[in-house]
Amino acid sequence: MRVEEILNTAREAVSLPDPREMNPLQMAYLGDTLHDLYVRTLLASRPMSVGAMHRQAIRMVSAYAQARMLEAIEPGLTQSEADIARRGRNARAKHAAPRHADPADYAHATGLEALWGYLYVTGQTQRLNELMRDAISKTEGIWQKQGSM
Repeated sequence: MRVEEILNTAREAVSLPDPREMNPLQMAYLGDTLHDLYVRTLLASRPMSVGAMHRQAIRMVSAYAQARMLEAIEPGLTQSEADIARRGRNARAKHAAPRHADPADYAHATGLEALWGYLYVTGQTQRLNELMRDAISKTEGIWQKQGSM
């Protein structure tokens, strides 16, 4: 089963609210899990030990990595996708960025996660899959290099 099919199956199992009724942080909440699932699915397809997969996943789901991913795909976003990412980036959570994360990177990561959540909630799983693949492909060198440090 492809990631896109898994996402569609999960989405159809529950009744999600209209995306216009959701705030960007709610979409980012979903997007965080979607990003993690996609990354871990990708890593499970590679010949790596579980420990190596875990270390790589941590690098790929970090605020730093997600901020770079958003920067990499921003030029190719539609206007509505860019608006959602901007709203997510500008949303103010009631908690501060984690101590190990740069606040600007954390804000950009929230924008990326909001975009993932929006695409999922609106049923655009093919576009979600396409953008996730593109984001990871365009930034793979960054997190591969981090692993060798």
